[in-house]
Amino acid sequence: MSQTIKIHFDPEADFLEVIFSDKAGYMTETDNKNIMERVDQEGNVIGFSVMNVCQLSQQQPLIAQKEAA
Repeated sequence: MSQTIKIHFDPEADFLEVIFSDKAGYMTETDNKNIMERVDQEGNVIGFSVMNVCQLSQQQPLIAQKEAA
């Protein structure tokens, strides 16, 4: 089964957004101040956004954990 993933990068804002589903959802914080997760009403991750993309270190992986609600 194929899945469409939408990826948007705004170079002026230095902002990346990845959307796995067009379902209604809301943004939640992670333990990384540059990363937000988009979750649906059931708490499933349906996308994420990354701020300050170009400023992030390219030598280490970008890691975030979702904080408990």
